[in-house]
Amino acid sequence: MVDTIDSLFVEARRALQSAGIDGAAQDARLLICGLLDLSLTAFMMRGGDVLSGEDAGKIRAMVKRRAEREPVHRILGSREFFGLTLGLSSETLEPRPDTEVLVERLIPFAERIVADSGACRILDLGTGTGAICLALLHAVPQATGTGVDISSDALSTAAANAARNGLSNRFNTLESSWFAAVSGRFDIIVSNPPYIRSSVMATLDPEVLHHDPALALDGGTDGLDAYRAIAASVGAFLDARGVVGLEIGFDQRQSVTALFQGRGFTLVDQAQDLGGNDRALVFRPDV
Repeated sequence: MVDTIDSLFVEARRALQSAGIDGAAQDARLLICGLLDLSLTAFMMRGGDVLSGEDAGKIRAMVKRRAEREPVHRILGSREFFGLTLGLSSETLEPRPDTEVLVERLIPFAERIVADSGACRILDLGTGTGAICLALLHAVPQATGTGVDISSDALSTAAANAARNGLSNRFNTLESSWFAAVSGRFDIIVSNPPYIRSSVMATLDPEVLHHDPALALDGGTDGLDAYRAIAASVGAFLDARGVVGLEIGFDQRQSVTALFQGRGFTLVDQAQDLGGNDRALVFRPDV
């Protein structure tokens, strides 16, 4: 019996359903399209195409990994974010659609800064894949960015993603624990820091707990350790007309706002994610 795209899709969907995977059909489709480099339209129109034994074997192996709760985009090795294709590595957080809300909120600030001064300097703390900074550079051609991370693996991944998306000439990396090795001033300082309470880590879905790096997730006893570190030093590196953009946990708006207000900042914008949860905050220094 030959394997076609349609028959292997049905097989994969059933296998993932049996494993209790939510969205089994979508995941099966993503794995097949990813391996075969097919658009959704091509997937639907070429269902009768016969697959080689090698391709069928690769798809079955990928389905097995997904059934064991490895995330689809970890298996594929990349993920789309704000129109960019970003490679992943073991020490980078998988960028998620909710984070795009923070990018959307910061673009108008970046554009206004460019309009006033002709340039916009961006610092991305805990850059990981480079997702936030690279998305901003893609949206605002006059901007330049520095991605900071404590992980050399993450910095290599971010640099590769900049090259992959034609942004290397406006993006550089710096190995640093928050501001320790940073110098100069920036117009936008942004971060999606670890913000999950340590006591909650063990309850995370296996896709997150076993595949996203703990360093990018665990925010300490109350989930606020990274915000305290950023708030304590950010004023020394931010231009007087600049802004700080932060991703937050669903229940952290008030506590993070209080931290930054205590350091001389005013909340000037905020946004909820696709699920209606508080997700992004933007602060400006008090004048």
